[in-house]
Parts: sequence; C-alpha cells; structure tokens
Amino acid sequence: MNNRFKDIVVVGSVAFDDIETIKGKKKRLLGGSGTYFSIAASLFTKVHLIGIVGDDFNQSYIDMLHSKSIYTDYLIQESGKTFSWGGKYNSDFSQRDTLFTDLGVFEHFSPKIDGSKFKNPILFLANIQPSLQMEVINQVSDPNLIVMDTMNLWIDNNLDELNTVIKKVDILLINDEEAVELTGVKDLYNAGLSLLKQGPKYVIIKKGGDGSLIISNQDNIEIPAIPNIDVYDPTGAGDSFAGGFLGYIASNEQFNIVEAVLHGTAIASYTVSGFGIEKIEKIELNNIKKRIKLLKDLIKEF
Repeated sequence: MNNRFKDIVVVGSVAFDDIETIKGKKKRLLGGSGTYFSIAASLFTKVHLIGIVGDDFNQSYIDMLHSKSIYTDYLIQESGKTFSWGGKYNSDFSQRDTLFTDLGVFEHFSPKIDGSKFKNPILFLANIQPSLQMEVINQVSDPNLIVMDTMNLWIDNNLDELNTVIKKVDILLINDEEAVELTGVKDLYNAGLSLLKQGPKYVIIKKGGDGSLIISNQDNIEIPAIPNIDVYDPTGAGDSFAGGFLGYIASNEQFNIVEAVLHGTAIASYTVSGFGIEKIEKIELNNIKKRIKLLKDLIKEF
C-alpha cells in the first residue's frame, strides 16, 4: 500500500436520530454513518461526503460540515424528508430497539460521482446497502485503499451482494455479533481468519466495551477499550471509530494499523459520552492523545 494518502471519500447515510437511553431522550439529532465518520476523520484530513438529504436539512448543518473541511459537493439535496431513525437502548446499552425508520429521500439514493476528481483516495464504504457500496467502488478511479463496514441487516437480507463487496476491500470493519453471523464461527479469531479468505488484508472485529481485535494473515492483536467511560449514547460509535482509524492512516506516511485502531478507539470513547455528535464535534487532537496514552499503558499491562 502506498501510504502517501491525502483525501478520504466516504459514502454513507446522513440522518436525523431520535435517541432514548437511561440518560435521557433527544429528538432530531444530526446523525447517520456518513456524518459520524466524516466528523471523526476530519480531525486529520479532508473528507468528501457522498450522501443525500431532504429539504428539511438546513444550511447550518452544511456550514458545520464545511467548517471541518468536510466537502459536500456530492451530498445531494432533494425535495422530501431526510432519512430519520429512532432507537431506544436498554439500561446497560447491550440491546437496542428500533422505534421507527423513515428512509425519506434515502430510499431512492443512487450515488453519481465523478470519481476522476479524487486522486488515489482512501475510500470508506459506511454501513449502507451493499449495492450502493458497489456503485461507489465502480465510480472511484484507482482508490489507494478500500475499507468497508456492514451490519446485521445486510447479512440477513443481502448476503450475496455483501460477499461480493467484501472481495473488493482491503480492510473489513465488523462487530463481534456480525462476524459470528457472517461466518458461522463462534471463535472471533477463527471468524476473522475465515473472513480474510474472502479477500481483505485485514479484518478488525469491534467488541464494544471489550475493545477490538485486529486480524491479518501475519498476526492478531487485541486492543482494549477505554475504561470507565460514562456512556450516554452509543449511536455512531462504530462510525466514529472508523473515522478516527482512517483519518490517522490518511495523515501518516507510515501505515501503522495498531496506531490507527488506537486513534479510532479514543475518538469513539468521546462519541459515546454524549448524545449524537455533541462530543466529537468539539474534541481536538490533544484530547485524543491523552486517551491513546491511557490505552498504551493498558496494553503494557497485558
């Protein structure tokens, strides 16, 4: 891999979320996988956000994105409602119930981009439909690195399409439940090895409060989670993890996947400590470095 990466191109959802947890209820929070990822990655580099919003998405949101070097040339605005979602978490955040989903303009989203405008970018495929992920792969010229996320919904309903996309990517991000469901293998390390056989060079299995597992054909490395975080809202934690992970890779000439996972872990720990984007919207790299030091101290104790 050539590590002189510059920009990141991401395709994902931009949404309004209604969230209910033991810490409170919030309505119409700015969310979506593309949003969380872009804000996290923008701490390190320029981000081009590909997505769609309705005419209820006002200019103040666009201005906020622009203020963070998030480019919205391919964030389409159409007549109709922005994708919205409501979720309720149980008391220990181990389960989430979907209260409603209104796809709005996202229902007919078909990304159309001039991929030649991006020179060897990092391409991140957030956890949207595999068919949309593949559309973007086919339109971006010569990406230097392709990374994807997914979710149970696509494993259940779009498995063939999902497997086709996995064959095209360099790094697969997936949570522990999804890895087991996708492979039928209960041991996470062996599940990761099974996924490597489909094409990715690395599989990163996210384990929530138990950290993450980096798996390649050469090695497997456990990364702990940040301890003692007062969780308010876990929504977007995986997306902001991915943003921090790829933002670090994009801004460093040397490819260091462990450091990238540490940065993703630190940023995700801020995301969950507030509702929506309220915490990651305000963090700076100095905040992140303190938590990375804590993680490294924990790793030394293992």
